[in-house]
Amino acid sequence: MTKVRVITALVLAPLMIFGIFFLPLKQFALFIAAIATIGAWEWANIAGYTKNISRIAYAFVVFACLYATARFLKVNEEYLIYFLAVGTLWWVVAFALVKQYPGGTELWNSRPIRALLGLCVLVPMWVGFMHLKQQPHSSLLIIYLMLIIWGADTGAYFAGRQWGKSKLAPNVSPGKSWAGFWGGFATSLLVAVAFLAYINDQIQSVDSEFAVSLLLITVITAVVSVLGDLVESMMKRHRGIKDSSQLLPGHGGVLDRIDSMASAVPVFAFCMLIFNWGLNG
Repeated sequence: MTKVRVITALVLAPLMIFGIFFLPLKQFALFIAAIATIGAWEWANIAGYTKNISRIAYAFVVFACLYATARFLKVNEEYLIYFLAVGTLWWVVAFALVKQYPGGTELWNSRPIRALLGLCVLVPMWVGFMHLKQQPHSSLLIIYLMLIIWGADTGAYFAGRQWGKSKLAPNVSPGKSWAGFWGGFATSLLVAVAFLAYINDQIQSVDSEFAVSLLLITVITAVVSVLGDLVESMMKRHRGIKDSSQLLPGHGGVLDRIDSMASAVPVFAFCMLIFNWGLNG
C-alpha cells in the first residue's frame, strides 16, 4: 500500500505544480473547477446519493454554481469579500458541528442539507483559489499555502505517532491527537519563518507589521486546515464509509486529498483581504 501511495503521489504532485505555475487564469480556473467537480461527485455519495446518475447530477450542479459564481464576480468584484466571508463563516459553523458530534446530527441528517453543505465546502475553495491566482507572485502564494497545509498534516502525523495519547476528536477521527495538532501547528510556524526569510531576501523588505500579519494568517489557516479534515471524517463516519471514493489508489478519493485545502484556501484568502496583506515586490 505504501508503494501504491508513493506512486500515486508522484503522479499527482507534478500535475498540481504544473497547474499552479504554468496555467493562465482561465485554464487554472477550469483546472480547480475540475478538481472541485470530481470532489462533488464524491460528496454526493457522502450526502447519501448512491445512484451514479444522482451523483453526476450533483456534480453538474456544483460545476454550474462555480460557473455562475465566476460570471457574477467578474462584473461584481466588490462582492468577493462577502463570498469569502460566508465561506469562512461556514467553517465556524462546522467547528460547532464537529464539537457536538455525535449530537446535533438531526440538523444535517437529511440528504438535501448534506448536499447543500457540499456547496459550502467546494465553492468557497474555488473562489479562494481564484483570488490567490490573481495576486502578485500568485504561484508563490499558492505554494506557500500548500506548504502550510502539508506542514500541518506532516507535523501532525509524526508528533501524533510519537506522543499522541490524548485524542483531539475521538468521536469524529480517533486517529487525531492533541500532540498531532500541536506538532502540525509548530511545523506550520516553521514554514512561515522560512517563508519570511525567503521573501525578505528575494522579493521585498519585511517589516514587523508584514511579519505579524503573515504569522497570524498562517496560524489561523493551519488551525482551520485541521477542521476541513475533521468535517469530512465526520460526514464519512455518519455515512458509514472509509474513503470518499477509490479514484486515487492508496489515497482514497479526491476529497480525501483536498479536505484540508477546502477549509484553508477560502480562510487564507479572506484573511489576506481583511488584513490587506500580500506580496507587492
